[in-house]
Amino acid sequence: MLKVLMAVFIAFFFIGCGAKNPYLKTVDSVDIQKYKGTWYEIARFEHFFEKGCKNVTATYELKDNGKIKVINKCTNIDNGEKKEAIGEAYALDSTNSKLKVSFFKPFYGDYWIIDLDKNYNYALVGSPNREYLWILSRTKTINEDIKNSILEKLSFHKFDKNKFIWTIQE
Repeated sequence: MLKVLMAVFIAFFFIGCGAKNPYLKTVDSVDIQKYKGTWYEIARFEHFFEKGCKNVTATYELKDNGKIKVINKCTNIDNGEKKEAIGEAYALDSTNSKLKVSFFKPFYGDYWIIDLDKNYNYALVGSPNREYLWILSRTKTINEDIKNSILEKLSFHKFDKNKFIWTIQE
């Protein structure tokens, strides 16, 4: 019963209020071959599925059917319990900058890549309803100049930088 309620909640959440927000511009193109691999979460907007998490990673693997396997991992801050969620993503168009991701099929959420380092060292990923936002990096930390540059771009994209939770990476 809890799983059904959670799925319904997530569906309504993703469908939610995207229309009230301005269009979210994504990067022009993403090379999935370069994007695949492990990313460390530097910061996020807090949501129930990541609440109390540290050492958060997201790993992307290409599947034979052209879709992307998504493996999210974290460690519970309070008890050290490791959690893992496996999902699937697919690109909405040939730019590969707008993905749909699901951990609870048939419900998919938006995963839009709105900033990406030319060398694929960091990425800014969000949703058009402005409820989800992540700073991801290939390393456990990013330098202050990159962090400040990313934060400066948030007002252009109409995200509230004050909602960030800075992820503990040990």
